[in-house]
Amino acid sequence: MPAAPACPVVLTATERKRLKKMACGHKTEYRLRVHAQIVLHAARGRSHARIAHETGPHLDTVRPWRGRFAHGEIPALADRKRSGRPARFTRVQVAEAKALACQLPAETGVPLARCRARSWPPS
Repeated sequence: MPAAPACPVVLTATERKRLKKMACGHKTEYRLRVHAQIVLHAARGRSHARIAHETGPHLDTVRPWRGRFAHGEIPALADRKRSGRPARFTRVQVAEAKALACQLPAETGVPLARCRARSWPPS
């Protein structure tokens, strides 16, 4: 079975400038940088195989990102929301637990000998 043709990628000047900034930015997340590089190479008319060879990710990674950009432009380069079990604790509860864990036992009034996982936090 022949492979499906690559989605053509045509960039406006604004998109090209923004993608170049994403691809070279030191503060840009690594995966967003790779996605931007894939799109920039695709806009130059390069094949999936050549893009994969020059940017590093596997060929099966290049195909969907090129297609996602062709259908959704720059916002489509961000990862989609992932499925999975919802969080059991709120962010406030997590912050409170971390703050408690960072306190010294003397600050809470519990002797060091009583500080065990089972007896913590003090009641």
